[in-house]
Amino acid sequence: MTGEADIGLDGKRSIRLGVNIDHVATVRNARGGLHPDPVRAAILAAHAGADGITAHLREDRRHISDRDIDRLMAEVNLPINLEMAATDEMLAIATAHKPASACIVPEKRMELTTEGGLDVAGSYDMLKPYVDSLRLSGISVSLFIDPDLRQIEASKKIGADKVELHTGSYVQAMGEDFDKELARLRAGAALCGTLNLEVHAGHGLNYDTVVRVAEIPEFTEFNIGHFLIGEAVFVGLEETISEMRRLMDLGRRLSYYSKTS
Repeated sequence: MTGEADIGLDGKRSIRLGVNIDHVATVRNARGGLHPDPVRAAILAAHAGADGITAHLREDRRHISDRDIDRLMAEVNLPINLEMAATDEMLAIATAHKPASACIVPEKRMELTTEGGLDVAGSYDMLKPYVDSLRLSGISVSLFIDPDLRQIEASKKIGADKVELHTGSYVQAMGEDFDKELARLRAGAALCGTLNLEVHAGHGLNYDTVVRVAEIPEFTEFNIGHFLIGEAVFVGLEETISEMRRLMDLGRRLSYYSKTS
């Protein structure tokens, strides 16, 4: 449940938590049938203090289904963030449902999970019509990119409302590489602040890695799924989300006190 740990020093939540429910659908689809229900997970996440729900409707429908999207829009009283590839099929689904936001992600049929960010700079002409169409439909557009300054600048130029910086390399790094990847996230987030581009983070974040990213003041939202759903097997979704929120807010408080000390 929400509590003092969720409240920032300004009296408001300082970082939003979007819970990705894809992996609940993965477990369901392993056996077929209806259980476990990802929409039920989204409703539980809302009660536990999530600020939004993320779902990736893939071309091959390996986890989230079209019916899941229909039900999420109808039954969940939180902003829905639809992760989608830049295809005409996904554009039609997004503009028909009008989620609060759509995050365009790269998608490879054989990958286990998203392996990296979009090449916005190299795919500008292809991506531009999708960004424009989504925004014309009243959908806030995010682009999932690596923390690369060139990609951030291209995302601003293309008209995205926000970007989500891929944290996978940071999460997997060790030693000197860890500091290097954290520095890349800091530099990327700082550039977003300069460009007035809202910046989110996601991919692989867990209890051990989230605090350092939450210390970066420009980040306004984390989208986390696999770790939360996996940990929930042992302690329950409410406990997992509450602990993640506590650590996110701890990181933001550390950022605040480092500036004022």
